[in-house]
Amino acid sequence: MRIIFCGVGAIGSTAAMLCRNLEATLVFIDFDRVESKNLLAQAFVKPSVGKNKAEALKLQLLNLHGVKAESFGVRVTRDNVAALCGSADLLIDCFDNQESRLLLSGFARGAGKPLVHGALAADGTFGLVRWDERFVPDAEDTVGQATCEGGAHLPLIGQLGATLARVVQDFIQHGTRRDAMVSLVAVTPTAS
Repeated sequence: MRIIFCGVGAIGSTAAMLCRNLEATLVFIDFDRVESKNLLAQAFVKPSVGKNKAEALKLQLLNLHGVKAESFGVRVTRDNVAALCGSADLLIDCFDNQESRLLLSGFARGAGKPLVHGALAADGTFGLVRWDERFVPDAEDTVGQATCEGGAHLPLIGQLGATLARVVQDFIQHGTRRDAMVSLVAVTPTAS
């Protein structure tokens, strides 16, 4: 089983850390670098500042948990999405923008790859875990809008990451495709 996380910021890094015990090869794709501000809401440690997020997460899993993973420190584009994601048995979308989500969704549908999305509302009031066939990405209010900066939404990010990891685990073990809406007071199944 080869699981590819596309975007390993707040949601992706949290869910990936919680998927470390799965019988699968974990692969991380993210072009961005870890900044000091990311330490407040993302699963990175201080020595990771300045490193590529995908590479930093790979090193953390190896150094802290002895888990080997793969990393690609690039932006997913129309030109490379097939090469980067073609070997996936499961794609996990943790991107923070509509354009990247639509690109990945188009690839997954065309290639027949299962894809699950993890998304957080910009105001931090709720999150979604939804399989591609039932997911429609929202446009950002402003281009490059940050949804997970600072530590204000950390409890919800943790809950969303844990829910996403459980949905991935259930898919691997049982083939089930559960959706969920996540808030600070409940995780509500929305489809299966």
